[in-house]
Amino acid sequence: MINYFTALLTTILFIIDREKTVRGLKIGFKKIRKNLPVFLNMIILVAFSLYFVSDDLILRFLGEGSGAAGVALAGGLGSIAFMPGFVAFPLAGILLEKGVSYTVIAAFTTTLMMVGIVTYPVEKDFFGLKITVIRNTLSLIMAIIVSIVIGLFYGELFI
Repeated sequence: MINYFTALLTTILFIIDREKTVRGLKIGFKKIRKNLPVFLNMIILVAFSLYFVSDDLILRFLGEGSGAAGVALAGGLGSIAFMPGFVAFPLAGILLEKGVSYTVIAAFTTTLMMVGIVTYPVEKDFFGLKITVIRNTLSLIMAIIVSIVIGLFYGELFI
């Protein structure tokens, strides 16, 4: 559906102003070509990780019986790693199929995209120590709140 909508909008924009549309598409393709190796490496790393980590190990530490410890572990792993949504959400689907609870997945994906331990040095240089610490702390608090709300919604309360 979205692909058709995008194609329709691109066609309309092409009819309105061919030069700008072609220029915009060229810029977009250059950015994709530039960033594609990074994203492919990330996807390959995730695939290898899932291949070498057994389902039993995942379920033992992140499964439905893992409780608050599983949520904390998932939040910690998500805070250390960094992935964009188009990698994080398919990974969440794989974890769900393996039996990981929604609460744990919510903690993992939320921290994965919001908390930046890996990006901390760069963020500190751009925004300063105080803003970086405040942003990461608030993001971690929001991730915990999101996982609790998801846990309540799906009846997986870990209290």
